[in-house]
Amino acid sequence: MARHFAESILCAGNQSIAVLILRLLRGARRDFKIMHPLDNLIWTALGTRQVEFVEGSGHARRFPPAVTALGALSRYAPEGYEALAHLQRDGETTALFLDAPADPPSGWKVMRSAPLMQLVLGDNPVPYEALETVALGAADAPEMVALAELTKPGPFGMRTHELGSYLGVRRDGRLAAMAGERLRVPGYTEISAVCTHPEHTGKGHARALMGILIEQIRGRGERPFLHVRTENTRALELYKRMGFSERVVLHLIVVRKPS
Repeated sequence: MARHFAESILCAGNQSIAVLILRLLRGARRDFKIMHPLDNLIWTALGTRQVEFVEGSGHARRFPPAVTALGALSRYAPEGYEALAHLQRDGETTALFLDAPADPPSGWKVMRSAPLMQLVLGDNPVPYEALETVALGAADAPEMVALAELTKPGPFGMRTHELGSYLGVRRDGRLAAMAGERLRVPGYTEISAVCTHPEHTGKGHARALMGILIEQIRGRGERPFLHVRTENTRALELYKRMGFSERVVLHLIVVRKPS
């Protein structure tokens, strides 16, 4: 419609205005970018499928710290960090996913920083060996947190299990491995907290747990995805063998507000 308007102006003899409109149109096409559901993922999750967990409004959102340390800003600019500072209590930290490495404003403390690969599963079948699993919930939270602290798959709290389905493998009554669902956006669900106790690695527990979760996610008409630190080559190789492919490399930073 705008192009037709410019052409009508040109026909009327006002060439300079018509040229200006056409230039603006070309610039708009260059600047226009369709957002993918996994762009600014945490922000999208807290505004859509996981809005019941959201703390904050305006330029900053986060999950309750007992659920997970994840948060997001509408724009990674001073106003976003200022809004996040109002959410953080003394001593709390927030984990952010950035498109590229970037320092927060002066006074903020970066507690941790690392590249983070985002992978999405294709349509391929994912075979796995069946094994007995158990659903994990509030009663299992202390064991889940202990296993996460030992293996360090990412932020994990006493209420993380509330984010989705969490499954575990028990051996001799102890939690040997677990995996679950974390971030959810329209059409996608993240597989997270994939971890195995060092005494039980190499037995196919992680693949089996992920295989079950993949079936559940696909059964809802959604696509599984996950995140892995780029230096975690063992996990990365497993995920790629299962059919996950790299979508983008993000940058994780864990920040604390100025004191």
